[in-house]
Amino acid sequence: MDLRRDVHEELVLLRSRAPEITGVLACTVDGMLVTTDLAAETEQTAALTSALLSLSRRMTELAGVGDFEETLISGSRGHTACYAAGHRLVLTVLAGPGANLGLLRIEGRKTAAKLAAIIDHQ
Repeated sequence: MDLRRDVHEELVLLRSRAPEITGVLACTVDGMLVTTDLAAETEQTAALTSALLSLSRRMTELAGVGDFEETLISGSRGHTACYAAGHRLVLTVLAGPGANLGLLRIEGRKTAAKLAAIIDHQ
């Protein structure tokens, strides 16, 4: 099994199910890029994704709200969502300002679960 290829295929499927997604990235929890379709600043985005995961997990723990599921950042020109994909990968999804956030959450979580399963089979 080729990890990068399998992960990339899942990201392509995610984009097909939610057309308002403008970019996707998968990286390891320590910030190493696995695959992306972003055009620029991919290494920096992977590193920030790793840091955001760490902070989000810690905040979830401190707040006592259960296991971390996702972090959503909304800006004036769109949204960024990060999902833990098991214990070794992180999924980051970018979407435009008119994105259906419910669909983004459902599809993001579904893809994160599939990525976790891919890693578990490696």
